[in-house]
Amino acid sequence: MMRLSKTTTGMVLFGLDTALVLAVWPLVLLFTRPGLLSLSVLPVDARGFSYPLFDLLLLFAMGLYRRDAVVDLGRSLTRVPLVVGMGAALAVLLSLIQPLLIHGSAAPGGENQAVLFAVAFVAFTACAFLARVVIDLMVRRHILSRRLLIIGAGQRAWDLLLMLGREGSTLNDEIALLHDPAFGEIDPRLAENPPGRIHTPAGFDVLAVARMAAADMIIVAPDERRGMNLQRLLECKRAGFPVVQYLSFVETEIRRIDLKRMELGWLVFSGGFTFGALDRFLKRAFDLLVSSVVLLLTAPLILGGMFAIRWEGPGSVFYWQERVTLDGRVFWIMKLRTMRVNAEAKGAVWAMQKDNRITKAGAFLRRTRIDELPQLVNILRGDMSFVGPRPERPMFVAELADKIPLYNERHMVKAGLTGWAQINYPYGASIDDARSKLSYDLYYVKNFSILFDFVILLQTLRVVLWPSGVR
Repeated sequence: MMRLSKTTTGMVLFGLDTALVLAVWPLVLLFTRPGLLSLSVLPVDARGFSYPLFDLLLLFAMGLYRRDAVVDLGRSLTRVPLVVGMGAALAVLLSLIQPLLIHGSAAPGGENQAVLFAVAFVAFTACAFLARVVIDLMVRRHILSRRLLIIGAGQRAWDLLLMLGREGSTLNDEIALLHDPAFGEIDPRLAENPPGRIHTPAGFDVLAVARMAAADMIIVAPDERRGMNLQRLLECKRAGFPVVQYLSFVETEIRRIDLKRMELGWLVFSGGFTFGALDRFLKRAFDLLVSSVVLLLTAPLILGGMFAIRWEGPGSVFYWQERVTLDGRVFWIMKLRTMRVNAEAKGAVWAMQKDNRITKAGAFLRRTRIDELPQLVNILRGDMSFVGPRPERPMFVAELADKIPLYNERHMVKAGLTGWAQINYPYGASIDDARSKLSYDLYYVKNFSILFDFVILLQTLRVVLWPSGVR
């Protein structure tokens, strides 16, 4: 049985995809270009690497390594051909552009691109199908699994089990719990099923239980920690068992901050929330480069949206509204207008699903996210970043900050066109939704990096094409 102490099911699937693609790619080249008899004469150009690279990149960007994609095999298999086709199309585009940029003319053999595209599409689709069927069989037969020992069996442990069941990166967790009367009452929901899962060793002998359970990790999650014998946990570390605090485990495993069980001391002393001059320079350079390219590519969509709004009726095609960004500064955000004129004549209200203030053209623009594209101008001006927390209105920020602790910490970075919360949580318009999205925003602020921005940017493509893919 494969142990997954640090490896997630998605990582195993990615490794299987990579191995299959790299194994089949030389065969694809030899089939489409019979003159290639050895690896030593493989072309050193875009066609030599772009198909496998874009295939794996698009599989990642479209969320086919996420937990929900692994769980729902049928939906993944229906999406694979489209994703593989998109990757192959990008590879063809690069193969056509590369010689023009380098040599100023098209490369010979361009007529073979259609054959190469077709063979690569079929081969990579088959590889992706095979990898996902294999992973599905491994998950169903519990071949991929992880053994966790949770210290505590109270409400906090119950919350952890719920999160692991809904959002955990590994689909098969074999969980044992260790409890001591000093931790408080045992949650009756944990005591019910399965029997014998809760251990109460004499003298709080954690090491003995960890060895008996062959634990891959020990998670400290009691409701009451005062008086806990830390020497017992140190024994486990010396014996090679990783010991992780509850909040740190949730942050790493679920990739958000658990606001329900938040301890300010943990937030202060754990890593993160650091932004050096180099970080800010790279983020600004990233914003300028990406927003300029995206604005150039999407200009026809913006013009089409402007025309649709004007065709539907009178009124400005743009919509300006005050929003909050870095350090609480207020700026005017720019969007395509999707609501009827004077939609807030009676005052500001939360936007809702099936909002009767939204026009027909506006409904389409919102569904396709075209209405958001003018915010690229805000990014170029420096009001926003490409990646960051969603910009909210000042009146709502004041209300949310009053009701939700740590809400203003999301303003440690600029507001973003897309963000970690936007790609992981569905559209929401309530206090509870704002609290849930804050758990993702704080994770982003705490763990900011340019690489993380790039990952979010890639996954935004999934949300644009498949809004239902947002959990």
